[in-house]
Amino acid sequence: MSRFFRDCIGQIITVIGLISTLPIGATAQISRNKGLPDGRLLNVIEHRAFLFFWQQSSPKTGLTLDRASNVKPYKRFTIASIASTGYALASLPIAVKHHWISDKEAYQRALNTLTFVENSLPSVHGWYYHFVDINTGVRQWKCEVSSIDTALLLQGALIDSAFWPHSTVQRLADKLYSNIDWTWMRTNGGVDPQKMVLSMGWHPETGFIHANWDSYCELMTLLLPALGSPHNRPPAEMWKAWKRPPVSYKDLTTLAGGPIFIHEMAQGFYNFSNKRDNMGWNYFVSARNGILINREFCIANAHKFPGLGPNCWGLNASDAPDGYNAYGAPGGPIDGTVSPTGAIAALETSPTLATDAANYLYTKYHDDAWGRYGFADAINPSRHWFDTDVIGIDLGMAMLAIENARTGLIWRLEAELPSTKMAFKRAGFKPSTNSILFVPQH
Repeated sequence: MSRFFRDCIGQIITVIGLISTLPIGATAQISRNKGLPDGRLLNVIEHRAFLFFWQQSSPKTGLTLDRASNVKPYKRFTIASIASTGYALASLPIAVKHHWISDKEAYQRALNTLTFVENSLPSVHGWYYHFVDINTGVRQWKCEVSSIDTALLLQGALIDSAFWPHSTVQRLADKLYSNIDWTWMRTNGGVDPQKMVLSMGWHPETGFIHANWDSYCELMTLLLPALGSPHNRPPAEMWKAWKRPPVSYKDLTTLAGGPIFIHEMAQGFYNFSNKRDNMGWNYFVSARNGILINREFCIANAHKFPGLGPNCWGLNASDAPDGYNAYGAPGGPIDGTVSPTGAIAALETSPTLATDAANYLYTKYHDDAWGRYGFADAINPSRHWFDTDVIGIDLGMAMLAIENARTGLIWRLEAELPSTKMAFKRAGFKPSTNSILFVPQH
């Protein structure tokens, strides 16, 4: 299980001015005019995403809701996700740099979060449960101990450790990192010592999930911290152990088809541009092509699902009219539902297309798909359905993409980490200005 799903009923969205939602010192205001200059719109989108992480995290535990209502009347949720919490931690340096909150406020939130994680959040061999109660940290829904979601929590902690070096936050982040037992998750608790891929998770009732991180997707978000870990570091051979199955569509080739987020998540933390690994793969090119395929597939299906087109795309794992679904390209599934944050998170590899999509969606669907935290998680124009919720990890990916495209802040903080340098070295990344997906290595 990788995402929380609920069936959402479409509503007309109430537009709320930015100042009315920002008691914490926001300076930007949204014009009632539907058009906004590119830079200003991206700033508002990024700012509202940050607001989700600031307002929907417990000041006491630091845990962040998996989702929240985007429109009135606001539903009350209590389920936090450790992945959303990781993006909340990553949002804090961004907020400081933009003067949305003070350095003191941001540091205190990071400190509260990581202190709670160390002292009170249940874990198994250093891995954490996917969904927990926001106020207590207690496991919810008999969910799994999740490897990818623990990695996202870790990513946020490490970004904060780079932003506040030589601090208690850095010490707590290092402790979180050192507690993760990579060997346990790799070998299924020692049962399969030769196994070279990490399990997707573990249930106390049934043991390890049968699925593994063994094929191209968002897995680099997890695998690179594993390779760079200063403690119980797994074998470097793990980097070559996962499959990279080329998928082509309209003269474009990527390493996997599927939801757009699989091409975006790792790009939010690591700058893969102008480099390729020891096998010859350029993951920036793969992500860019995967995103372009997603857009082209939506254009090709616009006659079936009115509303899709050059500026309305982004097949993703998202809310949908008939319940949560994992849409993808090429090949679908597709029913006209797209994720605005999915398109916006393409900024790192396809900035013009992502910006054009943001402008179009804001202008066209402002009255239906815009709320206190920005764009709804998903829309389906052909069915005139507009989600009433936002989802933390989707906002997080869009937020990081905007910041990286504008300042490169998250990329720089991640690159400064000794663990990142070690991981890239062990995966054999070398500079490459060649924009070809694959170049054989000798």
